Amino acid sequence: MTQTLRKDDRAALLHFLTAQRTAALAVLEGLSEADAGRSIVPSGWTPLSMTVHLGDVERHWFAFVLGGDAAHTPAEPIDPRTLAAAVHAYRAEIRRSDRLLSAFELDDPVMVTPDELPGEIHTVRDVLLHVIEEVARHAGHLDIARE
Repeated sequence: MTQTLRKDDRAALLHFLTAQRTAALAVLEGLSEADAGRSIVPSGWTPLSMTVHLGDVERHWFAFVLGGDAAHTPAEPIDPRTLAAAVHAYRAEIRRSDRLLSAFELDDPVMVTPDELPGEIHTVRDVLLHVIEEVARHAGHLDIARE
């Protein structure tokens, strides 16, 4: 029974991670370069910069915290100055993250204890929950920018 619950937990977490990534990418579909570079918020972020940030989120939490890549090496050597390039880079980070995740169990400890969220991130499950929350938040930001 416990093994079944762990498989169900893993499937549920990966489902919601995929759903949030898909939602963020869907908002960007058909967006012009001009609109992708336009800010409507006081902080100055743009859909382009948010897309770059989403790639950074994947790289930091999966490649660094789970994989130990202290250099934060991009999954592909892409300069994301356009929306198309940023989306391509984000998708490359997602593919790498998924490969890394496939090698871990939910209760496995992280390789690197992150400075962010002190005392909260100890396992792969914690990382997944955090990334789901962060991608969901930023997908909402992108929704507002798209409107």
